[in-house]
Amino acid sequence: MAVRTLKRASALSDQFSTAILDSLSEAVVVVDGESVIHYANLSAEQFFGVGRARLVSHPMTEFVPEDSPLFSLLEQVLATGGAVAENGVTLSSPRIGNRFCGLRLSPIVESDGLVALSLVEQSIARSIDRQMSNRSAARSVSALAAMLAHEVKNPLSGIRGAAQLLEQSVPDSERELTTLICEETDRIVALVDRMEAFAEGRPIDRGPLNIHQVLNHVRRLSQNGFGKNVRFIESYDPSLPDVFGDRDQLIQVFLNLVKNACEVPGDGEREIELSTAYKHGLRLTVPGQQARVNLPLVVSVRDNGCGVSDELRSHLFDAFVTNKPTGTGLGLALVAKIINDHGGAIEYDSEPGRTTFRVLLPMQSPQAAT
Repeated sequence: MAVRTLKRASALSDQFSTAILDSLSEAVVVVDGESVIHYANLSAEQFFGVGRARLVSHPMTEFVPEDSPLFSLLEQVLATGGAVAENGVTLSSPRIGNRFCGLRLSPIVESDGLVALSLVEQSIARSIDRQMSNRSAARSVSALAAMLAHEVKNPLSGIRGAAQLLEQSVPDSERELTTLICEETDRIVALVDRMEAFAEGRPIDRGPLNIHQVLNHVRRLSQNGFGKNVRFIESYDPSLPDVFGDRDQLIQVFLNLVKNACEVPGDGEREIELSTAYKHGLRLTVPGQQARVNLPLVVSVRDNGCGVSDELRSHLFDAFVTNKPTGTGLGLALVAKIINDHGGAIEYDSEPGRTTFRVLLPMQSPQAAT
């Protein structure tokens, strides 16, 4: 009876340990001195993009290149018997893409040369930092928009009215100047009108939304206008649940992103890929709410242009920052504002020939659906 009780307790303990490891957001694998994988948790499946059966009993070299710093760290742990940690390690392979990670390696006590390896994807932390910066920029633009709407439009109306009165009394040779005043006043008013889109307090008509219908609408608009010479590729997850968002505002977001992608210089045939995916892991705290919002819905816009220049990278979502001769620099600032209002996040990766903007959105919650 005692033996049976001990076996049952041991089985429950093993199940509990597995449940704990599977609940971790970081990928955990156990490897030996030959880098063969003996165990992988649920997050490791998501990290490497394959099931546990495909990971266990296979060497890490099938998933990570042999010259990766990971293997030198593994050798160090086996040689010294002590734990090591390394941040800012880039793991790159065709299977997993480019992953910016923190690595933690620890020898397992009373085991035959086994090492526990955890991989923490630090790109998520960078996404959160970048999103906090975007929110700060959006708040600054909101304050500026309110000030412009209140303090600038009224004087402009007076200036335009005075110019129209002058136009009736000046000689024909000087009417060109009054016309110029009216035209420039109208241009500034139009800019202020665009800025008013950033003003706080505007209601968002949010509800369950099929994001693929939004993307299809954006693609049709683009192909009949600025993107008629661009080849569009669609890579959608058909099982994606509904987004909790405002249709018109999200159309504006992706229309801006696609328009920017179409206008970026590049060599050869222009190509834009629209893709969707469901991913776990990223949670953000929304101002005014205690709960952390899960952002599992990822919508990506990828282009094959020349990429984002170095001088723009740290200010890309700030207002009035642009490298276009006729641009206002409000497009991406408005994108950041709308995504911020939705409680989402936006990030990007860019290199020559490949730039990807990723919009992370909350899905329709069961409470909101009822």
